[in-house]
Amino acid sequence: METLSFPRYNVAEIVTHVRNKILTGADGKNLSKSDLYPNPKPEVLHMIYLRALQIVYGTRLEHFYMMPVKSDVMYPHLMEGFLPVSNLFIHLNSFMPICRVNDFETADILYPKANRTSRFLSGIINFIHFREACRDTYMEFLWQYKSSVDKMQQLNVAHQEAIMKLEKLDSVPAEEQAEFQQLSDEIQELQQLLNQDFRQKTVLLQERNAQKKSDILERTKHLNELRLSVVSLKEVQESLKTKIVDSPEKLKNYKEKMKDTSRSLKILGCDMTVPSGRVRVRSAAPRQHHCPASTRHCVSRRGSHPVSAFSLQQEVMEKYEVYRDSVDGLPSCQLEVQLYQKKIQELAENREKLAGVLKENLNLEDQIESGESELKKLKTEENSLRRLMNVKKEKLATAQFKINKKHEDVKQYKRTVIEDCNKVQEKRGAVYERITTINQEIQKVKFAIQQLKDTTEREKLKSQEIFLTLKGALEKYHEGIGKAAEEGCAELEGKAAELRRRMATLPT
Repeated sequence: METLSFPRYNVAEIVTHVRNKILTGADGKNLSKSDLYPNPKPEVLHMIYLRALQIVYGTRLEHFYMMPVKSDVMYPHLMEGFLPVSNLFIHLNSFMPICRVNDFETADILYPKANRTSRFLSGIINFIHFREACRDTYMEFLWQYKSSVDKMQQLNVAHQEAIMKLEKLDSVPAEEQAEFQQLSDEIQELQQLLNQDFRQKTVLLQERNAQKKSDILERTKHLNELRLSVVSLKEVQESLKTKIVDSPEKLKNYKEKMKDTSRSLKILGCDMTVPSGRVRVRSAAPRQHHCPASTRHCVSRRGSHPVSAFSLQQEVMEKYEVYRDSVDGLPSCQLEVQLYQKKIQELAENREKLAGVLKENLNLEDQIESGESELKKLKTEENSLRRLMNVKKEKLATAQFKINKKHEDVKQYKRTVIEDCNKVQEKRGAVYERITTINQEIQKVKFAIQQLKDTTEREKLKSQEIFLTLKGALEKYHEGIGKAAEEGCAELEGKAAELRRRMATLPT
């Protein structure tokens, strides 16, 4: 089986393609299948080949009936019948390899066969289709190139006009140069002033920023100190909680007891007379207080009941000693109470400070909560964006999979095309070798022709040198002849003058 680089058409398709693309008019209408199959007619094939060459190369009909200039034939009238066939074969021999047909022979023109002619015509039709497609693409490219060139010219013209306008705008008229110079000086001064103001403002802003930063640092330090003090105060508060919580009730009870004792002392603070020892007892209470009537009544009765009075006196003395001990311990209790009051005041102040710090903490917590809410919003937005990203990634993955699949299909197609091209390239290599051998022979012939041309040029140069030398010699010879003629003429004139002079001297 032969492998072709073009589709093989059947006879009906060849007839339709020839009618549509190659033959026109009456020739195309008169063409039929019987002209090509099973016994193709040589004159019809000659007409199809001539028309294809005219379409592709633009060769005229008279070129097929002209004798080559280089060939020297003794009797050219004998070649008149064979000239069209030989010229047709010469043109087809260079045209068929372009159509990927490499086995065209003269017998295919003189004695055509059906299968070979169908293959040749299929190659020619395929090449004509390929030529038309390439021509369309080339014409489209040419039209785009022309349109782009026109656009480029228009843009260049517009650019030149814009440059001219810019030059006109940049150039200042002579009438307005003084005003322009004055305005430019004022603009420079204003720019300098603005730059100075800007620099001053930037310096002030930098100083303010530095001051604010230092204030913020101090406040943060103070806040940290307050936090530390709050922590320490909380610790002190926790340590003193038991004392502070329990002590006020005890103090109240203690104060009530002391009040009762002081009242009882006030009652017993009056002067008492003991009959046995005549001792006078004074209380710690002041003198201005007087005993009530009940005590006086008791004392007046002691004389009549001595035993009960003595027992009362002992009880009173015992109570007095107890009260005296409690009165002696009263200043230390008062000092402790004052200390507790001072601590309570300090704790109140610390509570106020703590309330202020707590307010600041609440403000900061509000700011943190707002920041956290913003963070939550941003997180939700981030999650939505991530979902969108995931969806887009999935779409990209599917698109990438499709692209990879298409790339694989294209690669497979390229491999098949490359294999076909390699096969075609092998065939072309054989043709290329033949062409290289022919080109080498042509180069040898050209080299021989060049050598002949060089020898002819050398001979021409030598002949020109000889001609120039002969010409110079002839010119010198002519100059010598002219001088000799002039001298002869001068001598003749001198002799004629002498003869005239002698003739004049002769007697008549």
